[in-house]
Amino acid sequence: MLAGAGLLVGVAAAPAQAAGVSYATRCVPPAASGLDPVEGTTEVQITAPATASVGDEVEVVWKFTRAASKNPDLIDLPADSVQPSGTLKASGAQTADLAMRGPRENPAIPKGGAMVLSDMKGTLKLTAPGTVTLTPDAYSINAFSTDTKCAPTETVKAAATIEVTGSSSSPPPSSTPSSTPSGTPSGTPSAPPTGSPSPSPGDSGGPTDFTGEEVSVAYACKTPIGDKNATSPVQIDARKDGGGFDLTVRFKKSVMDSPADIPADSVKPSMEVVLGGADKGTVHVEGPANAQPIKSGDPIEIPDLTGTYRPGASGRSTLAPGVLTVAALGTTTTCTPAASEVSLTLDTTRQEGGASGGGGSATSGGSSSGSTSTSGGLAETGSDSGGALKALGLVAGTVILLGGAVFTFLPRRHPR
Repeated sequence: MLAGAGLLVGVAAAPAQAAGVSYATRCVPPAASGLDPVEGTTEVQITAPATASVGDEVEVVWKFTRAASKNPDLIDLPADSVQPSGTLKASGAQTADLAMRGPRENPAIPKGGAMVLSDMKGTLKLTAPGTVTLTPDAYSINAFSTDTKCAPTETVKAAATIEVTGSSSSPPPSSTPSSTPSGTPSGTPSAPPTGSPSPSPGDSGGPTDFTGEEVSVAYACKTPIGDKNATSPVQIDARKDGGGFDLTVRFKKSVMDSPADIPADSVKPSMEVVLGGADKGTVHVEGPANAQPIKSGDPIEIPDLTGTYRPGASGRSTLAPGVLTVAALGTTTTCTPAASEVSLTLDTTRQEGGASGGGGSATSGGSSSGSTSTSGGLAETGSDSGGALKALGLVAGTVILLGGAVFTFLPRRHPR
């Protein structure tokens, strides 16, 4: 009796519960690596509230106790170079696939070493009373722009449950500017962590300016004479304009110095902003050419890149820096981010002719004048021999050919 009473008291006092589960898993490395699939065991611990109410948004944490695959015997993985993402399945009182994602945080992992993955988190909005069961499913391991896909090969047992009561104790006030537009066929999308939903076209209520998070983007650059890399902090801001958004992409610091004099109007940058979440596709943004000559040794600043985003879906949409293109004197350098780092989250309402058009196709969601055409655009990830990942061996710097001179972009040194 005393043990039972103690258990009841413990459950009542604990706002969250943690439970572990293990399951057989098959991990498939990227095709370019030439490596065979790996069979192993995944061990995870899922943490979620023990009880909640309908209408609550609860945070769920996925902690890796053990990943199914190790770091292959190809290359040492440096610190903060590996990022996990995955899917957690909710069943029972409600059914949902919960997207989970962890930060790019890890210790240095040697060749053949155990894969150390950060904790993944996701948010689940509870919609029905009863017992909600949480079960881990497939996950991906991203390193140097390549993904290893891991999926269960057996039925996975539930790792946690949430007991959901009948209703939320405090419904949201009716004055909150998050009402459903009259043309929307279903309910209001859930609000993003840092802002209110975007009103329908013509609605003057709610915020109009949205400030993105500064993210550090590692670029693998494909140049006319070789593959190099560089890193820069990037931030995406938006201003609501009717049903769309005017985007501004800001490179917060220069990451390159000029070793030679560059004439005016000779360097022009552009980018494809990557859409995620509810929307799909890209938005083209571009900046002006350099108005003044750049002297040797001076930093090369990338100006603000601008464009217009017309949403193609209703819901919570994310924006991340994508492929950066720098055109200079008839040559093109294409820089691809090693990972899609979300800078801004918006609540969007589908517009005619918008990005995904409701079908999820990867079409342009923005308008601009004179978009830059590139060939390829992705960093090399194939192997020259032996199946080694070329993408894992990128060296520092970006080089382009200007006329008969070699022009080297040198990454600035930043404190880690």
